[in-house]
Amino acid sequence: MKEGQEHAILAAHVQTSDGMCAGCRAWWSRLAPYPCWQVEWATSRQARTFTARFLGSVR
Repeated sequence: MKEGQEHAILAAHVQTSDGMCAGCRAWWSRLAPYPCWQVEWATSRQARTFTARFLGSVR
């Protein structure tokens, strides 16, 4: 995946009032509980990037 794609995923996959993922429902007509696997992937990817920058080992 392209760098920065995490932001797009996190912007689209938000929690709805019923606790489901809006992005999964809109794109795949899928009822997925929030956080879906895309949100989990994007947040873990962001955490790795922030940690690498903090430790000084930017890739």
